[in-house]
Amino acid sequence: MASLTVPPVPKWPRQDAIDLHRAFKGFGCDSTTVISILAHRDAVQRAAIQREYRALFNQDLARRVASELSGHHKRAVLLWILDPPARDATILKQALTGDITDLRAATEVICSRTPAQLEMMRQAYAARFGCPVERDVAERASGDHRRLLLAYLAATPWRGDGPADPAAAALDARDLYLAGERRLGTDERAFVRVFSERGRAQLAAAARAYRHMYGRTLEQAVKGETSGGFGFGLLTILRCADSPARYFAKVLHKAMKGLGTSNSALIWVVTTRAEVDMQHIKAEYHKMYGRSLADAIHSETSGNYRTFLLSLVGRDRAYY
Repeated sequence: MASLTVPPVPKWPRQDAIDLHRAFKGFGCDSTTVISILAHRDAVQRAAIQREYRALFNQDLARRVASELSGHHKRAVLLWILDPPARDATILKQALTGDITDLRAATEVICSRTPAQLEMMRQAYAARFGCPVERDVAERASGDHRRLLLAYLAATPWRGDGPADPAAAALDARDLYLAGERRLGTDERAFVRVFSERGRAQLAAAARAYRHMYGRTLEQAVKGETSGGFGFGLLTILRCADSPARYFAKVLHKAMKGLGTSNSALIWVVTTRAEVDMQHIKAEYHKMYGRSLADAIHSETSGNYRTFLLSLVGRDRAYY
C-alpha cells in the first residue's frame, strides 16, 4: 500500500508547471511550493507536469530542479520525478558506472525487484543509456555473483504466477540441501538456478519446506555456504520472497542507525517504495524497532530534505 498522498481532485498539470516555474524564479527557490507539488503527485501526474513544463518554458524540468536545489534534497527530488522503471535504471546505472562502482547497491536493486519490474527497468535502461543493463553488469560483477545477477535479470515477467506448488517446493529444498549443507563444498549453480527461476511464492514455499525437512532455515544455509556479493544477492532474493516490507524496513533501519546516515540508501528506498508498499514498510518498521519510520527520518535528516522525505513517507505525528 502506497504512502503517497495526492489531492482528492486532480490538479491541472499546466498550472503545476506554471507554479513550479514561479517557485524557481528570482533570488532563491521557493522549496515549500516545489515540495507541495512534486511530493504530492503520482507518476502519471509528474510525467504530465514535465511535458507541460517543457512545452511552456522550453526547458527540461529535471535540469531546472538540478540548478535550483542542492545536496541530498536535489538527489531525492531528481530521482522522484522519474517514472519507476527509469528511476530503477538510473540508480542502477549510477551504481555500476559511477566514480566508485557500488555492486552492493546494484545487487540490491536487481534482487529486490519482481520479474515484471525488472523487464520494465531493462527497457528503460536501454532507452536512456544506449546499452543493455546486462552488459554493464557483466563488466563489473564476476564469478557466481555475475552469474546470479544475469540469471535473475533474464527471468521472464510471468515467472512465478499462481500459487506455490508444495511438491515442487520440497524438491527444490532437497536440491538446495544436496547442493550445500549435505556435501563438501557448494554447488553454486544449483542455488543460482532455484533462486533465479522461482517466483517469490514458490521460493518462500521452498524455504518453509527446507526448515521442515532439515531443521534449519534456508537463510542459515545460504549464510553458511556462500559469501560476498553472491551470498548477498541470494539473501536479498530470499528475504524479499518472504516479506518485501520487512526487508526494506531493515534496509532503512540500517541506513539510519549508528553514527551518520546512509543517505543513498534512505533516498533510494523512500523514492522507490512510496508508490508501492511504504505503508506496509512503516508498519513493519514500527513492529521491529518500536518507533515510527517518520520519527526516525525526522531525527536523522533536516531542512527541505527532511520535509520532502516526510511528505513521501507520511507524517505519523505533527513535528514543530
